[in-house]
Amino acid sequence: MSYEAEYRRWRGDPAAYWQQAAAAIDWSSEPQTIFNPATGALGRWFEGGMLNTCHNALDRHLATRAEQDALIYDSAMTGEIRRYSYAELTDATARVAGMLVRQGVGAGDRVIIYMPMVPEAVMAMLACARIGAIHSVVFGGFAARELAIRIDDAKPSLLLTASCGLEPGRVVEYKPLVDRALELASHKPARCVVLQRPMAQASVIEGRDLDWEAALVDAQPHACVRVAATDPAYILYTSGTTGKPKGVVRDTGGHAVALAWSMSHIYDTGPGEVFWAASDIGWVVGHSYIVYAPLLVGATTVLFEGKPVGTPDAATFWRVVDRHRVKTLFTAPTAIRAIKREDAAGALLEQFDTSSLKALFLAGERADPDTVAWSADMLKVPVIDHWWQTETGWPIAANCLGIEQLPAKPGSAARPVPGYDVRILDETGQPLPPGTTGAVAIRLPLPPGCAPTLWHNEEGYHAAYLANFPGYYDTGDGGQIDEDGYVWVMGRTDDVINVAGHRLSTGEMEEVLAGHGDVAECAVIGVPDALKGEVPVGLVVLKQGRGDRDGALQAELVAAVRDQVGPVAAFKISIVVERLPKTRSGKILRKTLRQLAAGKPVQVPPTIDDPAILDEIRAILPVFDHAG
Repeated sequence: MSYEAEYRRWRGDPAAYWQQAAAAIDWSSEPQTIFNPATGALGRWFEGGMLNTCHNALDRHLATRAEQDALIYDSAMTGEIRRYSYAELTDATARVAGMLVRQGVGAGDRVIIYMPMVPEAVMAMLACARIGAIHSVVFGGFAARELAIRIDDAKPSLLLTASCGLEPGRVVEYKPLVDRALELASHKPARCVVLQRPMAQASVIEGRDLDWEAALVDAQPHACVRVAATDPAYILYTSGTTGKPKGVVRDTGGHAVALAWSMSHIYDTGPGEVFWAASDIGWVVGHSYIVYAPLLVGATTVLFEGKPVGTPDAATFWRVVDRHRVKTLFTAPTAIRAIKREDAAGALLEQFDTSSLKALFLAGERADPDTVAWSADMLKVPVIDHWWQTETGWPIAANCLGIEQLPAKPGSAARPVPGYDVRILDETGQPLPPGTTGAVAIRLPLPPGCAPTLWHNEEGYHAAYLANFPGYYDTGDGGQIDEDGYVWVMGRTDDVINVAGHRLSTGEMEEVLAGHGDVAECAVIGVPDALKGEVPVGLVVLKQGRGDRDGALQAELVAAVRDQVGPVAAFKISIVVERLPKTRSGKILRKTLRQLAAGKPVQVPPTIDDPAILDEIRAILPVFDHAG
């Protein structure tokens, strides 16, 4: 099978293509219409179909792989490892489902899950799917105000939480945050169920709060409930939301079909193989590729609680790969850069047998070519930079290993995945020729699995994604497609800066800086300038053991940008910093950096990994003033 042939097959008859893909899913009633373009803003997939996602992820595998590991929980924070076979995970999930029903949760009701990376959180998600409830996972440790906003928007009948989460060197108590959020929220869930962890004991409010284990004691296993393919499976609020939140809705049928297809065609992973998405269930990667996709195809999924470095060292990822014989690893480029910074020569890697690993997939932010090259050299496997969004739920562009491994172009997310017609548009919505930078958009309709709307906010969905370019979904990213059809995503369109009338991508400059041998990671932001409008400033984190070399590094970085981007970039300032502000998923907070540089008020994002870093960045504001 070739990529070109597969993509042409999809283009030739999208409905027939996805009807065939839907055969991988167990339907209690077959869809009557594969795609109806007249329903909703985007049309709807698999109308008339009835199914249950939990049945497809668990129960249907019992006949063939009941004793196979379904879920491996590996906590680098506690040293605990727990394995759940398909039979064990099905039984545990059915009992959690019974507990939910006993608390009055039914089909269509919302359940907020505010939990750490523990198996009970996965069971809770699957249990919601089992009874037709709609889960909304909120990243454990989010600020109380942000949790309250989500409670008021989703209006859950039940909230599931834990006594604490674990961060390196500290215990984060969740219950005080939950209590404060419920004080702030106008909507009050009837019950709050608390999983007590030994690291912290949560107080309970009589009449409202229930102990998780006590609530499970008399819970009867609950069977799977049939739901419509077009019914919501979950709501996931995009990170950093303020005001009216953007609750991305995932429908049930399209979600199951797209994720099952992606496991074989993109990730080349199937029944009995071990897949590890080193992310968090609070993010879309965790929803799609920790919880649902691996189980839909009968694979084994790894649930990891820890960090790529510091829990206990930079060999943590390789230790997990070795221990569980992981075939496919999916993580963020930031994680690999952190490992590279502490173990650039790969001395720690050499201590472990990673021969089971066949591919490393990177997503969440753009993977700079240097990181891709280092990973490929160290691991001796294909390193795939692929690109997608919370809203799509699965990859838009990738090197699809299950179809055909294409030649790699470091810095590119490879070719569009079948199902996505990716175009580059100018500001008026006109297609641009190959090699020209513009707005990355997807010609409608979107494939199965993509968000058909925002929760109770169809107007907001249209304004955010469809209004800019009629007939297209606006990804909000800028980039280009080259002569070979490879997609190059350079960053959010608001990361394009205007230097003396020239629109320049900060992502392009970051690629140059990251290619320097002393640089571990970097960010380039636009800073206000009285003469040029904006000028770029680079913030760079150096590899361990590298000093700033008395200004020589600054000159080398400036020269590299001038040589590879051009003098028009007006790049003259790079600043060495100890670290960059990031979300807990590893994304650099570039918008926050721009606000600091412009002297604007900064509200600490609820997703930030360590708020103290902002004070460190504020200390270099005089340099920015000088740049202006």
